Amino acid sequence: MSLIIPRKYNLRLLPETTEVAIKMVKDRFQERLSRSLNLRRVTAPLFVLSGMGINDDLNGVEPPVNFPIACMNGRRAEVVHSLAKWKRMKLGAYDIAPGYGLYTDMNAIRTTEELDNLHSLYVDQWDWEQVITPAQRNLATLREVVKKIYAAIRETEEDVYQAFPHITPRLPKEIHFFQSEDMLHLFPGKTSWEREAAAARQYGAIFVVGIGAPLSNGQPHDGRAADYDDWSSLNESGYPGLNGDIIVWDNILEVPFELSSMGIRVDATALRRQLEMRGQLDRLSLPFHRALMEGRLPQSIGGGIGQSRLCMYLLQKAHIGEVQASIWPEEQVRQCAQAGIMLM
Repeated sequence: MSLIIPRKYNLRLLPETTEVAIKMVKDRFQERLSRSLNLRRVTAPLFVLSGMGINDDLNGVEPPVNFPIACMNGRRAEVVHSLAKWKRMKLGAYDIAPGYGLYTDMNAIRTTEELDNLHSLYVDQWDWEQVITPAQRNLATLREVVKKIYAAIRETEEDVYQAFPHITPRLPKEIHFFQSEDMLHLFPGKTSWEREAAAARQYGAIFVVGIGAPLSNGQPHDGRAADYDDWSSLNESGYPGLNGDIIVWDNILEVPFELSSMGIRVDATALRRQLEMRGQLDRLSLPFHRALMEGRLPQSIGGGIGQSRLCMYLLQKAHIGEVQASIWPEEQVRQCAQAGIMLM
């Protein structure tokens, strides 16, 4: 996606009022998220040691920002991409019971992002993780949690409307579930992004199930690392995938708008299978992977919810730079200013 300048952009909040609204959205949503999923807040690291297998590998090709630690003989640390695996280790360390979990504020730097309306060098999200039982590793559990998160988003949208009545709600009452393989057949000849766009435009809010495993055309719907989400186990529908994305339709930019990536996490069987599919079995020797294979980590479900993304969508902004401070190409800043899009 390249920079989109809406044909007619209506600035609904001035920058000073936007700052107040951002705080309200973040405070209200995380309270609801915590309450609906029984999560307690914990403090998260900005960086972790390299070579431990703890950092999120995203699609496996994005290099993390890293640096030497002078007082540790130059041992290297790397800024987190997300906390997908770190959270699961924390669940085990705190011995959290099934049905309960944790959330945290995650801040990351992703230097390979293509900067546009939705993508920034700076990534901020609520990273959350909940303990489940082995019997709950199924599609029904995933759907139930998705519905709770979506309800929290809709309720926060209503808060925005009550505070700023000229910002009218856009989200539909229900979120529609799509299996990624079914989408491939429903929208033939389209890319995965185009399939998301077609479904999100039609239903307003969708959850795409099964992201990471190759579809019948030989290509995955999108990339996922092999060692956190379970995208290869067969679910009740007979398709691979116990993970997915919450995507809504944005009528300002006229694009599908991803708010969250989440899923049931790999067990030992799925971890080995997925690492083998990716030719990464050597990772089984890393501390995180050894702990999982040896049964020292709990079964869990978790994900990330974009903080700036959520604020941008609920406050009906045209650029993520209207709700977060980051760095943008000078030409992008100029084009946005001409269109009345005020970047921080």
